[in-house]
Amino acid sequence: MTPDQVKASYRRLMNAVGETIAIRRFTGAGHNRPRFDANVMARVVDYEPHELAGSITQGDRKLIVLVEDLIYAQVPLDLRKGDKVVVRGRELNVEAADDNTRRVQGVLIAYELQVRG
Repeated sequence: MTPDQVKASYRRLMNAVGETIAIRRFTGAGHNRPRFDANVMARVVDYEPHELAGSITQGDRKLIVLVEDLIYAQVPLDLRKGDKVVVRGRELNVEAADDNTRRVQGVLIAYELQVRG
């Protein structure tokens, strides 16, 4: 499959099972530091028991977020540990942002985020 075909497949899946979340990034320091929020669609799933290894612990969740949605929402494409996401009104910590697993022919289709909180 070409990257465009894979993107279209991911889009269909996201439209069917995705939900709106917020990507949240703080800047500066202190209690009143400014933040940037952007709403995007994501697929939110729990990790399977066999996936609980290494830094993945029970209660962590996996979020699949399309790169096209991040670009459209003007989210910097350097998602990283320390960023936040808001899922169903609850702020969660980004523990890892995988930008390798969901690449096709070198084109990043989606981030896979490990979140906790």
